[in-house]
Amino acid sequence: MSTVLSSPRTPEVGTKLPAVGTTIFTVMSALAAETQAVNLGQGFPDFHCDPKLLDAVTAAMAAGHNQYPPMPGIPALREAVAAKIAALYGRSYSAATEITLTAGATQAIITAVLAIVRPGDEVIVLEPCYDSYVPNIELAGGTVVRVPLTPGTFRPDFDKIGAALSPRTRAIIVNTPHNPSATVWTEAEMRQLEALLAPTDVFVISDEVYEHMVYDGARHESAARFPGLAARSFIVSSFGKTYHVTGWKVGYVAAPASLTAEFRKVHQFNVFTVNTPMQHALASYMADPAPYLDLSAFYQRKRDLFAEGLARTRLKLLPSGGTYFQCVDISEVSDLGEADFCQWLTREIGVAAIPLSAFYGNGFDQRVVRFCFAKKDETLRHAIDRLAKL
Repeated sequence: MSTVLSSPRTPEVGTKLPAVGTTIFTVMSALAAETQAVNLGQGFPDFHCDPKLLDAVTAAMAAGHNQYPPMPGIPALREAVAAKIAALYGRSYSAATEITLTAGATQAIITAVLAIVRPGDEVIVLEPCYDSYVPNIELAGGTVVRVPLTPGTFRPDFDKIGAALSPRTRAIIVNTPHNPSATVWTEAEMRQLEALLAPTDVFVISDEVYEHMVYDGARHESAARFPGLAARSFIVSSFGKTYHVTGWKVGYVAAPASLTAEFRKVHQFNVFTVNTPMQHALASYMADPAPYLDLSAFYQRKRDLFAEGLARTRLKLLPSGGTYFQCVDISEVSDLGEADFCQWLTREIGVAAIPLSAFYGNGFDQRVVRFCFAKKDETLRHAIDRLAKL
């Protein structure tokens, strides 16, 4: 008796992330390309990295560093990271048991979330926030608890953070310097967080990818500086942001040994390890601290160049204390909401930006958009010439 096969059919997936669609960065970058606009939306440089870094990659490949490295990363790079943290922030991490190299900061964050968050656990995010945080928590089965930063200033509201803490709170994700607002937390704010969490068992995932971009004489207040935070924190940073190689996707996590052990259990099975020749190149390149020590001055000059041009428009500049972003209030330029304004700006003025509402779960619109100034000076001047119409 013959069997009659039904037509081929793709089973229904049943999405784990029903709220996730095409990101605003993809939408605006595509529109910028379509309209030949200057793309100040997505956050990546349009200039090259130091040729010495490329030479170091070539040398590493020629030396045969092309096979799997150790799961947590090559010792030389982990040691270089530990030495940097000790020199800058005064905390000693064991390169062997407390530093892990990751496939970029985004992988580092989801790995930390998966390592500690169980179904039903609550995780506090401070909005506006980077777009990977919420899906990461949801993939781990956690419950997202959204706490707004203060509108306009984007400073933490500790009364609201304290009110959001519950017996089910497992972690809080903190980001300073902050994307998208460019706000930098102060020492007093970090100490207030330290004191708030002291009687709890809440973990901290501290996203510090813009640690070397802090302006006007301020300093980056890493969670590593504060014993009560360092003891409960996964500290995340990015070589891609620091060395202008975002496409390399290499970052790291520093955490106490017991947290690192759990982190590495997940890391081993979601990425295993990280590009070998890039690790060797970064290890040799970090022997000279000047590239990251000089980065704040490099980007502050670009910030000031861009801000000087924007000051000739009706856009109102908000403070940019760190990162390579500049936020502006559009209220005096247009009655449009943020998303519609960004579409209009790209099509009619020829400059792409990102609406801050994209960083809020409820699409909160405060008439603020974000530009990226990690661009060549000529790119920024070209954008300024177009924005002068405003």
